[in-house]
Amino acid sequence: MHAGRIGRPNFGHPHPDCGYYDGLSGAQLHWQDGAFTPVKSAEGSPRIAEAFKPDPASDTSGERQLLLSLHATHAADEHLQLGGALEAAWQTLTGAPPAGWSTAEPVALPWSPRQLTELARTRAQKNAPTWLTAVGTPDQPAIATTHITHTPAGIEEHTTLALGYATDEAPPLDAITPLAETLATDHNLTSMLTTLRTARRDLTVPPRFEAPPVPLSFTLGAAAVNDIGLSHAQRPPRDITPTQLGPTTRPALHYPLGDGTDPQAWTTLQQLNQHLKQA
Repeated sequence: MHAGRIGRPNFGHPHPDCGYYDGLSGAQLHWQDGAFTPVKSAEGSPRIAEAFKPDPASDTSGERQLLLSLHATHAADEHLQLGGALEAAWQTLTGAPPAGWSTAEPVALPWSPRQLTELARTRAQKNAPTWLTAVGTPDQPAIATTHITHTPAGIEEHTTLALGYATDEAPPLDAITPLAETLATDHNLTSMLTTLRTARRDLTVPPRFEAPPVPLSFTLGAAAVNDIGLSHAQRPPRDITPTQLGPTTRPALHYPLGDGTDPQAWTTLQQLNQHLKQA
């Protein structure tokens, strides 16, 4: 068995052809000084296992994953309720809120923004962050992780949401812009990056190379636009025309980057980020 493709290798029986390897990076591994370490090539770089290379026999080109990376920043307030941005995204993209949440497996707690807020508040009083996972129902594969921290900027929520779609299912790309406006207007959105990739509907990750996701859009929240300056943020490089979201007096900006098929969108995103940082 190969190393499991998670945050750290999960070692089992060796692959029959190449032994152990890291399912995330593909690096061959061997046991050295009491730990698994990468096997180096003659040039000193990690040697990539043959088993990590793409397998044409298990093509999933018809299945896709929609990925959202959300960052929301809230003023520290005793009446603050967390989880709203995640719930709004889930509801918009699936038609229902998350089914459950937890800070550890199994994810068995019914979805409750109130309870997760109470947990985060208790941990913040101990200067500890909160990390949690949310899951959906079997008919619409979806999973998210949220990291909550108390920083000088306020209460920050960093959330990654992944949704899976079969060959005959169209990801709801038309819902992204309205969702961005809802998050910017009602949930203190700082930024959101939306990407699309060819990958399994069930959201599992095989222990071999997969092409990275491709950017669809980037949204900058109203406070971030104000910090940068609306005039500068409205005039990005290349042929990007942002859409104003929310109140005209303090808008958020939504930047379309492509349809999720052209990797060149990463270059466009990089140039956009450089432009915004110049301010």
